Amino acid sequence: MNSIILSSPLPLDQNAAAVYIASLGGVHSSGGRTQAQALRVIAEIFKTSPISINWGALRYQHTSMIRSQLMNRYAPATANKMLSALKQALKHARRLGQIDGDDYSNAIDLDPIKGETLPAGRELSTGEILALISTCRKDKNTHAGTRDSAIIGTMYAAGLRREEVVNLSLSSYDQDTGQLTLTGKRNKQRTAYITNGAKSALHDWITIRGNAPGALFVEVNKSGTMHTLESMTPQAIYKILRKRARQAAIRNFSPHDLRRTFISHLLDAGADISTVSKMAGHSNVQTTVRYDKRPEEAKRKAAELLHVPY
Repeated sequence: MNSIILSSPLPLDQNAAAVYIASLGGVHSSGGRTQAQALRVIAEIFKTSPISINWGALRYQHTSMIRSQLMNRYAPATANKMLSALKQALKHARRLGQIDGDDYSNAIDLDPIKGETLPAGRELSTGEILALISTCRKDKNTHAGTRDSAIIGTMYAAGLRREEVVNLSLSSYDQDTGQLTLTGKRNKQRTAYITNGAKSALHDWITIRGNAPGALFVEVNKSGTMHTLESMTPQAIYKILRKRARQAAIRNFSPHDLRRTFISHLLDAGADISTVSKMAGHSNVQTTVRYDKRPEEAKRKAAELLHVPY
């Protein structure tokens, strides 16, 4: 049997993991970055790196051992995502002719890891959203306040991931209809609609930005000017939200918490969960269900039916 750990790495176009990550758009894409990290975790089980593994040499006994290791180290949802990356690496090994059909079928025949955990992070209140926008609007010394109002409004109104925000171009947005065309994970396109205050905030920002082609959201320097219409980085979005949370005197939150808030508030308002799932770009409605806090509210009300005589 071929050795699992290679004495010298294969060319990248023959390494199943590298070919898989390349198919996602490379390690710098949102999906590629996540899956590359998953494959690094798996490779560390063998005390090596993904490019030093002969993925086509993995058999059921190896993948079963990997599943066991992941199950003991990570929450079920995280472990299952890593197993998905493993199966995709094996799928590309199959396409490269490095593993035969029977061995491949047996190696990927892994049961999902059972269990459920509550989603990490928190939901923002409508008061906190208002505080963030108000803080941005008070920033009148530079154009950054107008831009940040538009960023926060758009992320909340459309449930965008930070990678999706920075990938938006001016042409992604129809200023007449409010339709936003964006590309999410695995290069899946979807549309969103920017309305009400979010649309007004975005209109004010575009008035400042201008109608020249380029990224929708761009860097604004300390003097309040824009030197370029190139895209911002996902890390820049993270820093903006941290800064505005501090200025608004609210508890820190992550970019994904705005997305969580978008989903939760829509469900609370009575939107159909299937529609919300499509708006969020979820491939499975069960992913959206994890953000639905209405069952928790029902449990809280049920608990209030009991009276402790203290």
